[in-house]
Amino acid sequence: MRAFAQDFPFAQALGLQMVERGDGRCVMAIDIERAQHFSPQGAAHGGVAYSLADSAMGGALTSLLPEDLWCATLEIKFNYHARVVEGRLTCEATVVHRGKRIANIDARLYQHDRLVSSANGNFAIFPAPAA
Repeated sequence: MRAFAQDFPFAQALGLQMVERGDGRCVMAIDIERAQHFSPQGAAHGGVAYSLADSAMGGALTSLLPEDLWCATLEIKFNYHARVVEGRLTCEATVVHRGKRIANIDARLYQHDRLVSSANGNFAIFPAPAA
């Protein structure tokens, strides 16, 4: 399985962490901090949870792809069920279907043993660009 680049600057700025990855599944987490992740409304900005899900979904898919194939998000339907507060936010992403050019992936986000968000997305699969 190829390495997954959760260490790019955007992921580092958010504080995304790889927990486990393989066989079409990926678990990532982030420690939500008021000073860094909260919106003026007193909860984590929705983009933090979305970014965690998008990254974990990509990690799940790339765990199935050979080195010569890449992927990119086409669309994600994201549902917010409860506010995200301070503490660890975990995302579990699983590939539902992988075709030749498109994959469908589910994600569930949990905080304090509670489902706070869910997502389903379609990702494009394409040849890696020449170096």
